Amino acid sequence: MVLDMGDRMKRLRTGLVALVSLALLAPPLGAASPQPTAASNGMVVSAHHLATDAGVAVLKRGGNAVDAAVSVAYALAVTYPEAGNIGGGGFMTVRMADGRTAFIDFRETAPAAASATMYQDASGKVIPLKSTRGHLAVGIPGTVAGLELALGKFGTRPRAELMAPAIDLASKGFVLDANDAAFLSEGAADFARDPASAAVFLNRGKPWQEGQRLVQADLGRTLTAVAKGGAAAFYKGPLAARIAAANRAGGGIMTARDFAAYKAVERKPIECDYRGYHIISAPPPSSGGVVLCETLNVLEGYDLGAMGFHSSSAVHVTVEALRRAYHDRNLNLGDPDFVKVDTNRFTSKAYAQDLRAAISMDHATPSTSLPAPGLGKEGQSTTHFSIVDKAGNAVSLTYTLNDWFGARVTAAGTGILLNDEMDDFSAKPGEPNMYGLVEGPNNAIAPGKRPLSSMTPTIVTKDGKLFMVVGTPGGSHIPTGVLQVMVNVIDHGMTLTDAVNAPRIHAQWLPDVIFHEKDALSADTRAALVAKGHKLEQMDYWNQVAAILTGAPGVGAKPIGNATLYGAIDPRLPTGTAQGF
Repeated sequence: MVLDMGDRMKRLRTGLVALVSLALLAPPLGAASPQPTAASNGMVVSAHHLATDAGVAVLKRGGNAVDAAVSVAYALAVTYPEAGNIGGGGFMTVRMADGRTAFIDFRETAPAAASATMYQDASGKVIPLKSTRGHLAVGIPGTVAGLELALGKFGTRPRAELMAPAIDLASKGFVLDANDAAFLSEGAADFARDPASAAVFLNRGKPWQEGQRLVQADLGRTLTAVAKGGAAAFYKGPLAARIAAANRAGGGIMTARDFAAYKAVERKPIECDYRGYHIISAPPPSSGGVVLCETLNVLEGYDLGAMGFHSSSAVHVTVEALRRAYHDRNLNLGDPDFVKVDTNRFTSKAYAQDLRAAISMDHATPSTSLPAPGLGKEGQSTTHFSIVDKAGNAVSLTYTLNDWFGARVTAAGTGILLNDEMDDFSAKPGEPNMYGLVEGPNNAIAPGKRPLSSMTPTIVTKDGKLFMVVGTPGGSHIPTGVLQVMVNVIDHGMTLTDAVNAPRIHAQWLPDVIFHEKDALSADTRAALVAKGHKLEQMDYWNQVAAILTGAPGVGAKPIGNATLYGAIDPRLPTGTAQGF
C-alpha cells in the first residue's frame, strides 16, 4: 500500500530531530514571530541550504534570477534527491523586470508505448503500486529540457558555470546533516530492492548517517555531460540510450526515441486579479493556476478580513470555493495538446459570481451533489524555490519526482533517480490516485501526453510592480497552500513569516472533508463547521512554502532598514533556507 502524503510526513517527522511541533512553528495570531530574511540585492528561498548558497552565489556574480534558478535546480538534484531532480519535471513561472512573463512547461510525458489501461488487471481493476513503484511508473523526464529553454531565452551566464556547483557536490560529495540522513533513511527499504539505487543511496547496504559524506560519482559524470552538451546530451545519444535501456531492463517501456521526441514548451501563464493584485500562475497541464484563480474570484465576494482568520465563516466560504474549483479541475482540465480546456471560463469573474450564488452561508454543499467523473462535458516528491534578483526579475519554479524519491529506482550508471509521474494520470477514471484526486477521462493515459498536475508556481504584482513570489510542494495540497499564504498576507495583514507559518486547512472536491493541521481551528470553529454539515479530520504537514515579498515584511508594515526583499521558508520541513544579500 502506498503511504499517503500525511503518513509519509509523519514518518519523516519522527526521524527529523530538528523538527519542532507545529504549535511552536505557528504561534497564535498576534504572537511575536521571526522576521523574514531581509536583503536588497537578491533573494533565494529553496529546500536545501547548499542549493540556496549556489543560487545566491550566481546573483552575487551578476547573474539574473533565471541563471540562479538553473544553478539551484541542478544543485537540488544532488542535495535533495527526494524531490530535486533531473529525472522528473515541472514548471517555471518567470516575470522579468520589464514586465515580460513566461511559463515554461517541462512536465514529463507518457512513453509512446503507454496505454490507458496499462495499470489495470484483466478485470479492469487498478493494480496497487504499479503506477507508483518501479520502472513502469516512469514518465519521460523534462527538467533538463525546461532549464535549457529558460536559460536560452532569459539567461545571461554560461551553462557550465551555473552547473559547476552541482557537479562539485555530486563528484566530491557533501556532508549529510541530520535532516539529509533522515530523508534518505525513509527510502532505505525501497533502495535495497533496486541495486542501482542501493549503490548510491545506501552505504554498504545500510542507511547513511549524519556526518557521513555522500558522493554521487555517476550523477557527477551525467551532469558534466549535460554541462558540456546541453539538452542534446541528455535527450539524444549515449545518455538517453543508457536511461532507456535501464528502464526497459527493469520492466519499463521507455525508448531512446521517446527521449529524442521530448520537448519543453513555453505557454501563456494563467492570469487573474484579486483585490487589486495581479496573479501570474500555472496553466494546464497544471491545474494550479486555474484552481487558484477560480477560488480567489469566488472569495473576492466575501470580506475575509472582517470574518477573521480561520473563523467558521471564513473557513466555510473558502472550503465551498475550493470544492467547486477542484471539481472543475478534476473533470475539465488536462494536457491542452490533447483536450480542449476553456480556462478563460473557469477563471472569469462572471463564472465565479455564478458559483458564489450557489453557496449557502448556513449549509455545506455535499460534494456528491456535483457531477461525477464521466458526466462532465469535457505531488510529493516535489520541491519549490523562489528567486528575485536585484533588477526585479523573478522566478517561481516547482518540479517533482511525484512521490518521495519518485519510483524509487535509479537508471544504472547515470545516478539519476527516476520519477513515478505516470500515477498523476488517471489510471482509471473515477478512481483516486495517491493524493485522493478522482479524475475524469481528460486525464487518461495516452502516448506523449503530459499528466495533469497541481503545481502552482506563482508570481504576484501590485500596480505593475513585483509583489510576491510563492510556491510549494504538496500534491493536491499545493494550490491550497499557495492560496492561504496569499490570503494571509492580503486579507489578514500578516507578515510573510506569519503567513507562511500559520496553520493550514485543506479541502478539495473528493474526499468531502475539511482537513486541518493541529491547532488550525478552535473548538468553537470546529463545532460551528460541523453544524453546517462539514466533516473534519486532522492532517499532518504537506507543504514547504518558499516565498518572497517585496517592499516590506507585510502589507502596511515598515521596511527593515534599507531592505527591499523579504524571504521565508516553511518550517514544517526543516531542510530549506532563505538567503539574500
